[in-house]
Amino acid sequence: MADTCGQVLLGSGLTVLSHPLMYIKVLIQVGHEPLPPTLGRNLFGRQVYQLPGLFAYAKHIIKIDGKAGLFKGLGPRLCAGTIGTVVHSKVVQRCQEQGTPQVLGGQQKAVEGSLQHVVNETTKEMIARSCATIVTHPFHVITLRCMVQFIGRETKYSGVFDSIITVYREEGILGFFAGLIPRLLGDVLSLWICNLLAHLINTYAIDDSMSHTGEIKNCSQAVTGFFASMLTYPFVLVSNLMAVNNCGLAGGLPPYASVYPTWVDCWRHLSREGNMSRGNSLFFRKLPAGKMYAIDQKRFF
Repeated sequence: MADTCGQVLLGSGLTVLSHPLMYIKVLIQVGHEPLPPTLGRNLFGRQVYQLPGLFAYAKHIIKIDGKAGLFKGLGPRLCAGTIGTVVHSKVVQRCQEQGTPQVLGGQQKAVEGSLQHVVNETTKEMIARSCATIVTHPFHVITLRCMVQFIGRETKYSGVFDSIITVYREEGILGFFAGLIPRLLGDVLSLWICNLLAHLINTYAIDDSMSHTGEIKNCSQAVTGFFASMLTYPFVLVSNLMAVNNCGLAGGLPPYASVYPTWVDCWRHLSREGNMSRGNSLFFRKLPAGKMYAIDQKRFF
């Protein structure tokens, strides 16, 4: 219990610190570009038109809503983080107590560091993460909608409880799980890619006789985690767009977004438009090729 409380407190602190970054990223993901491109230089010194980065975007939000405006949606996100940590901890504990599931090797205890051990531990982690994601997804949906209200200056989602009532009244139970499938798929794929790739590197590329082997393996885990998150980013983007799509907010309706019947339609549309990585970077954002900036609509078309 003490470990769980510590994780909740640490997670809440990190959530508060990182919230402005997520807020800006979400606005970019839905296509809101309130500031026109400016002429700058890329990493190679060439003059190119660039979109405003993290700090310019943050200054724009502060100018309109003040510093507190950077923390819209923080309440439901803290709820999601707290509940998710507790659910994840309980599921992991239950798996350890029951000693299941054992995907490879049957009832034999897997040797630590073996492929059997990695697969079994990853399966347990996948179950725990999936349970936490499903339970907390309603709060994730509310968080995103609170953020996207910035575009149309709406106040439809003003608090956790009021937002729950609003979603249920307008969309029913299914409204709380908009965008859940691509989010789950992205989480599962990212976890397996990260752990299996790290296992391959640690087994075949790192010699145990090397000095600082533990630090090197931890570093490889971090690198593979970053690589996996890059590969699965389109699932995150599609999930977030579906969570706000056609919910009555300006950011989820034309001209910012088409009304997508399913997340697959959203994926196909983004792929055709070449927008599968939109919002992936908050720095050195280059102007999309072949796009025109609409000043009145504050978006590209």
